[in-house]
Amino acid sequence: MARAVALIPARSGSERVPDKNIRKLGEHPLIAYSIAAAHESKVFDAVVVSTDSSAYAEVAKYYGAEVPFLRPSELAGSRSPDIEWVEHMLRCLESSGRDFDCFSILRPTSPFRRAETIHRAWQQFLALDGIDSIRAVELCKQHPGKMWLVRGDNMAPLLPSPADPPWHSSQYPSLPEVHVQNASLEIAWSRVVQQGRSIAGERLAPFFTKDFEGFDVNDEADWFHAERLLADGSASLPPIPQTPYPKEIPCRN
Repeated sequence: MARAVALIPARSGSERVPDKNIRKLGEHPLIAYSIAAAHESKVFDAVVVSTDSSAYAEVAKYYGAEVPFLRPSELAGSRSPDIEWVEHMLRCLESSGRDFDCFSILRPTSPFRRAETIHRAWQQFLALDGIDSIRAVELCKQHPGKMWLVRGDNMAPLLPSPADPPWHSSQYPSLPEVHVQNASLEIAWSRVVQQGRSIAGERLAPFFTKDFEGFDVNDEADWFHAERLLADGSASLPPIPQTPYPKEIPCRN
């Protein structure tokens, strides 16, 4: 059986929602739900958090994740590509004698992703031959056929339309289906990082999320929406065996 590690990124410099990774949603900090779902899925040989913050590390450890080292600050900027911290994490784990055949990125900003979601994706990943990775996707709400590139006083369609009427003047149901990635999960063979310096490789397969599995908290409006989904019972969070984190969480306002 392939050995897999769950990698949970939690840098401390979020600007749109300060400290969102450790901000409480329900009774627990956001990151706790990804850690709990990863453990409950029984897929991973290790659940590891990559963070540049000792405070975040303490929260992650309380909820059962490993934080064997802190992420260097130069790999934790708002423009830092994922390949840098993933490569750093896998290389450091390997140097300590821990090799993994594959990895999954589980971002804390998808709190409604559950153990069943991860397990379903894992079974799909193992069943597909010749792929480098799978990535969570969902039908887009804003179709690229209706998007424009603005150049000065003029604009042109982002995508050329082969149809008449053109896509930008057509109803959504008549447009070709387009999927957009969400932050729920991705799973890849470690070789795509080691050999190709990529987190995805060249052959990707889609993992179709259901309901709110792909819901992503990016800004305060998303946070408000998440709270409403919980309040009216439209969505539920993964169960967490620990009691709520006992210390005051040092979030910025």
